[in-house]
Amino acid sequence: MPTATLSDVELYYEEAGRGSPLLFVSGTGGDLRQRPNVFDGPLPRHFRVVAYDQRGLGQSSVPPGPYTMTQYGDDAAGLLGHLGIDRASVVGASFGGMVAQELAIRHPRRVRRLVLACTSAGGAGGASYPLQELATLSAEEQAAQRMEILDTRWDTAWREANPDMVAMIGDRMNFQGEASGPGVGLTNQLAARAAHDTSDRLGDITCPTLVCGGRFDGIAPPANSEFLAWGIPGARLEMFDGGHAFFLQDPAAIPAVVAFLSARAPVRDAP
Repeated sequence: MPTATLSDVELYYEEAGRGSPLLFVSGTGGDLRQRPNVFDGPLPRHFRVVAYDQRGLGQSSVPPGPYTMTQYGDDAAGLLGHLGIDRASVVGASFGGMVAQELAIRHPRRVRRLVLACTSAGGAGGASYPLQELATLSAEEQAAQRMEILDTRWDTAWREANPDMVAMIGDRMNFQGEASGPGVGLTNQLAARAAHDTSDRLGDITCPTLVCGGRFDGIAPPANSEFLAWGIPGARLEMFDGGHAFFLQDPAAIPAVVAFLSARAPVRDAP
């Protein structure tokens, strides 16, 4: 089992594909045993993709908490060092986008190009939805609330008009972490997530950056993406048709990310 032994944690990781290195940082509760995952999508056809289970989750070890966002950022940098990767492009989705911000701020030489997807700066830049509050709900209430915040159009009329989209998102979105009992790793992750705030440090991100999100995202609202793009020097902003699952909902999303990472095509300037 491939693991990287860092100062206080063993991180389980996988890699696939060829080409320039790309580190993918997953969202809340991410576990590479959950399928489909990033390795089932198109990114390994273009890049050498590395993904990992974050501390306390999946097949990584569970160090004593509490965990901090700086630790998560340092974990990502440590994994790249373990693999002998001096610089990589980085895609961070949701909570992974928060980790990617810390990585780019604390270890700028490690990041070649950066994609921050459906995520938030916290603080003055707006926080993502407080997922820790779902733990107080019943399983049925959790499921209903998750779907409503995934896409703000998710009312009865929209569901009835878009049955294929509803089925696809229900099948493919990995929210097992929030739906299951809160293990210590997830509890620590949610606490770190709630404290995330890079709003006054975004100017320290110096690599080319694409901020992207869904126009109907109730977890990381569009205003949060706009703040990120405004605060990161030279960042670009691209909003897509969909909610928190816009990568699945809008067929233009993945090609735009691949083009940006490959430096083949520009994206529009941030406002």
